[in-house]
Amino acid sequence: MKVNDLIGKYTIKGQNQDAFKSTYDGTLELSVDAHQRIVALWNISGDQVQKGTGFFKDNILVINFNYKNEEHQVFKGVVVYKCISKDVLDGFWSEKHGDPNYLGLEQAFRIKKSNNLLN
Repeated sequence: MKVNDLIGKYTIKGQNQDAFKSTYDGTLELSVDAHQRIVALWNISGDQVQKGTGFFKDNILVINFNYKNEEHQVFKGVVVYKCISKDVLDGFWSEKHGDPNYLGLEQAFRIKKSNNLLN
């Protein structure tokens, strides 16, 4: 698999880095910059945007991400995905100020374009 195989949009389902195992869903869009680095854009639960950059090697994708909360505080973390295929990513993540007793979990599934046309 090559880095360009990962370009596209994915639905995501995840579990937060907390004792409550609270869940979330959203989308993840992956693109590649001029240096063949991954550029990531998450939309979590329709109202939180997270951005990141990373790299891909040996079917492992690593992305450093950040986002701002409602009070404009910046949160940073890293996510590591095992690329099961170009359509399925299985990951875990941690934020700098998250609960160190837990890891967040996230799975991403490629959104495939439908070839069906409605008349």
